[in-house]
Amino acid sequence: MNEKTARAIMLVKAIEEADQHKEVLTDDDRKFAGRTARELAHWQAAEQRSAATLPDFLLHRAEQLLKRLAARHKMFASVTQGHSGMWGASWLLPLAALLVGGMAERFGDPHRVDVLSMPLLGIIAWNMLAYLLLILWALLPARRAGLRRGLANRMALGSGHVPRRLPHALAGGVLQFMVDWARLGARLNLARIARILHWSAAAFAVGAILSLYARGIVERYATGWESTFLSPWHVYRLLSVLFAPAEQIFGLEGFSMDEVMGLQNWGESHPGNGARWVHLYAASLVLYVVLPRLVLGAVAAARAMWLRQRFPLDLDQPYFHQLSAAAGGEPGLLRVLPYSLTVDEARSKGLDTVAQEMLGEQARVRLLPPASYGSEAPLLEPGEGVTNAVLFGLAATPEQENHGAFLAALSKGRKLVALLDQSALAARTDASRLSERIELWREFCILHGAEPRVVDLLAPATAAGSPA
Repeated sequence: MNEKTARAIMLVKAIEEADQHKEVLTDDDRKFAGRTARELAHWQAAEQRSAATLPDFLLHRAEQLLKRLAARHKMFASVTQGHSGMWGASWLLPLAALLVGGMAERFGDPHRVDVLSMPLLGIIAWNMLAYLLLILWALLPARRAGLRRGLANRMALGSGHVPRRLPHALAGGVLQFMVDWARLGARLNLARIARILHWSAAAFAVGAILSLYARGIVERYATGWESTFLSPWHVYRLLSVLFAPAEQIFGLEGFSMDEVMGLQNWGESHPGNGARWVHLYAASLVLYVVLPRLVLGAVAAARAMWLRQRFPLDLDQPYFHQLSAAAGGEPGLLRVLPYSLTVDEARSKGLDTVAQEMLGEQARVRLLPPASYGSEAPLLEPGEGVTNAVLFGLAATPEQENHGAFLAALSKGRKLVALLDQSALAARTDASRLSERIELWREFCILHGAEPRVVDLLAPATAAGSPA
């Protein structure tokens, strides 16, 4: 699935989940989009002589719904055509870096080539430091990856904002989409940021090189150096190490200790010396900065292209299971594990309604034997079209050593829904205390890797379909 397809699907998903009362997209809108998408997906599959896939169905359905929303709400059209915040920076930053690089050496004397030119030495030193930081950055543990995604999250949608005068449900859906999309696209945007920064660094060095040669055409460079702390021997050793690769690869003429001593304090400068130093500096910038940065930028560009064509959208979610049945796939299965809770006949029927709300009208429920308080989590085998859920009663207070350990063990490496049944507590407490308990459980479940979903199994229509 490519980035454009995933974006349309995720935008519709966020809007539908925010539009619980179906004020923005009616049942007729959704049914029409589903029928049309199913026909288009099968027609496209027949043309390509292949089987219809769920991503194809989801894309056609999303396109139908987005067209309806754009026709009804003119301000919404800008959201459907959103661009990444990096589409302009991809060429603006390298261009700006080229111009700034061309001015880097102009801070010094325009008629001199300083052997210890701070702008040019600074470019090389900064890039050496950058390479070291890249190596250390790559070695950071995976659990610290969130530190690396902050910039990517901020740039994911660029100047994206919620347009004014949109219905409340539609505006809420767009806002939730921005949060979800920034998280999903973090890896892709990190690759794009890396590409921009590497190519900008290369452009900066190219600008400095072009500036040196352009000024050398109309001006005569004098060469020398001066330093308060460095002796001629120190300068000779520094430049010998710095220019050694350029001398070997490009066959440029080096310099001797006597020449370095003669150039101290600009004492002896010969007409041909300026060109030699320019060639050495330019060749060194090419070797140390331009070529490595171009290669690193190309690697980042290739990674971005690969991620853009294989966008990591997880279709193993209740929302997609529900649409899979509408696309003609197998009905979803909600596998429920009660924790320290007995499910009577009335609540069992409520689970059927919850499953249909989550996974579609044909969804089925498999109720597992309840786990006793304090017991270890059982092993739940994965299965296609299966959504695993743990059922808690909100009357209980969440405990780290029991409920938390149970959730953490079950959610490790798999998708897990936490069904929070409010039926028992709602009958004997007021609305404010119920709201506080719901919020407490929601935060607790999210902390332990489960997706919270509040339900009332004795009146499922009043709470089913209320994700966190």
